[in-house]
Amino acid sequence: MKGFWHDAVEFFPILMNGVALTIVVTIGSLLLSTVLGLVWAMMRVSGIKALSMLSGSLINVIRGIPIIVLLFYLYFVMPDLGVTLSALQAAILGLGIAYSAYQAENFRAGIEAIDKGQIEAAQSIGMGWWLTMRRVVLPQAVRIVLPPYGNVMIMMLKDSSQASTITVAELALQGKLIASSTFKNTNVFTLVALMYLTMSIPLILLVRHFEKRAGKR
Repeated sequence: MKGFWHDAVEFFPILMNGVALTIVVTIGSLLLSTVLGLVWAMMRVSGIKALSMLSGSLINVIRGIPIIVLLFYLYFVMPDLGVTLSALQAAILGLGIAYSAYQAENFRAGIEAIDKGQIEAAQSIGMGWWLTMRRVVLPQAVRIVLPPYGNVMIMMLKDSSQASTITVAELALQGKLIASSTFKNTNVFTLVALMYLTMSIPLILLVRHFEKRAGKR
């Protein structure tokens, strides 16, 4: 145990550099997935068949491609097509696109959970589709989707480790590099696991809070 704490003090500053990149990748991809997911969801519930079918097809395609393959495609294949992305940009874009499909289904479920009578009442007083969504549906849907949204945040935090496959020096890759150079696999990866857990616990507690609030409604 004494050796573990000695190694923890020694490796902590290096691993914190990885934590910073992990947070950047997680936040960046979360924002992107939220925007794209909302767009896909709005297309699904728009009532326009072509948009609904297009959105459904995009969601199915995205869900059918493993995240690691999407990352490889963006980082290694896109330069052949004339678009060069940095490893960090490819990681944020890849994870954001991958999770947008799951975000879209969460948002769609939240929107469709709203009583249709409220939508009809809003339209009966002259509100258009977009105004009804913005003022009536989305504010209520947000409260419904918060618990699953929190779960997505936790999954994205953990899946940010896949960015290491395209050389993003986030926490998992920093741990791997330290372990390969020191051969202290047990201490290094135990420390990495504890750091992921430390970042995840606040999000887990936040999700529980959202779930309790949703249960009281």
